Amino acid sequence: MARGEHSPACARRWREQAEVRQWTLWQTVQAIHGCCGVSMLKAHRLGRGWSARQAIEELEFLCEQQALGLPRASIDLLNAWENNRARPRPQTIDLLARLYKANAVRLGLAADYCEDQGGGGQKVVVVANGSSDDGVHVEDLADDDTDRRALFHQAMLAGTPNGRFFAEVEGTRHDVDRSLATGSVTEDQLDRLDEQVLRYRREYMTTPPMPMLCRVMLELADVRKLAGARQLASVQRRLLTATTMLSLLTADALMKLGDTRQAHAWYGTARTASDDIGDLRLRALVRANQTMLPYYYGDLTETVRLAREARMLAGSAPSSPAALAAAAEARALARMGDRKAARIALAEAEQIFARMRGMSQDDLAFVFTEKRMTFYRTGTLLELGDESQVQGLESLGGDIQTGFQTIDPALILLDQATHLARHGDHDEACRLAAQALGQVPAEHRTSIVVTRARALLADADPRLPSVRHLNQVLSESSLRLAI
Repeated sequence: MARGEHSPACARRWREQAEVRQWTLWQTVQAIHGCCGVSMLKAHRLGRGWSARQAIEELEFLCEQQALGLPRASIDLLNAWENNRARPRPQTIDLLARLYKANAVRLGLAADYCEDQGGGGQKVVVVANGSSDDGVHVEDLADDDTDRRALFHQAMLAGTPNGRFFAEVEGTRHDVDRSLATGSVTEDQLDRLDEQVLRYRREYMTTPPMPMLCRVMLELADVRKLAGARQLASVQRRLLTATTMLSLLTADALMKLGDTRQAHAWYGTARTASDDIGDLRLRALVRANQTMLPYYYGDLTETVRLAREARMLAGSAPSSPAALAAAAEARALARMGDRKAARIALAEAEQIFARMRGMSQDDLAFVFTEKRMTFYRTGTLLELGDESQVQGLESLGGDIQTGFQTIDPALILLDQATHLARHGDHDEACRLAAQALGQVPAEHRTSIVVTRARALLADADPRLPSVRHLNQVLSESSLRLAI
């Protein structure tokens, strides 16, 4: 497997999806090529589920059946052709075309000088989800930066995405992943990029996830062009740092919008970029922020695992990743019912945060501030059933009314509502959930809060006034959901 390629398991998943969606073999090949970072020739083999040995055996059988003579091919030669280390002879290209029932262009073994493809080179088709919710076939979406940027601009103005939008978000991630795998920029360009990333981290604290996602996608398109070839180590380091931060913003926005599959994939891209740099604190930051995805969408053991991995990478020095990881571990352990371990982890988070006094407390994404400490402390103690935190909860909730900053206060109210429902007080739980949703502006009322509120209705008496009111609020919210 060449550097930057996905594992064969990824191609297997595409074949399974192709069978369910009844794709043609050519559509399956395009999907594997667009996603897995392999050549078109290799995508044809993977699309059929063949190993290199099987492909050679099939070729030999074809030649025998059609009396074409013995092919000049072997496993080593096939690997060289598939990884662009060598080019097969014209006679062999013809045999491969017969084998895969394709032509030389579709095998990626013919030149293509069409003017609309930027002066030559094969046009790569990005296939993300097979077909979108609005009937647009994603195999028709080309990796065209101009079209993609126009789409993101339109979505930012409209505020409502369609199926194609999310397919292009995934296409952008595949492009970034390929750029990381291949990896002259001026100092001015790098300075501008650093300033942009910092601005996005600041804007993210108040901007709804949909327009923020559009802005970050546009910025990533520029970063990908800069990172398309390996740079000097110092330049590459700054590009990778920017890629890490922008990927984290993307993953968090997608998580809020409820697209957990793409959020998980973008966290993977952030990990790839940070691991390539080798900066332990940045690697810890990625994992510490990734803890939120399994926490809000069901896998608490994965939250604990990621938190502990982040703490190990962050080391003993006080830092935002170390404090966030300890706090995330405490909150997950509390929800799992491990009270003693949760209190120990919370105490460690408090100690780390206390040692951070005097460090930057800018209100930026990924900076662990006093607000974030209050958020995790309150959530942990509520899960532990410490009613003394209700006062702290009310003061935190006031932030929404005096000036909306994040959805944290609403999430805390939903934590309290969940705790009440767990102990049988469904009436008060639904009342609190409706209050939480009502305090969140419509453009911020995304799946991460709506899904948690809706879960409270499962065991509640539908005749209760608070349940009817929550149902009404949820009905209104569903009209605003991006997904």
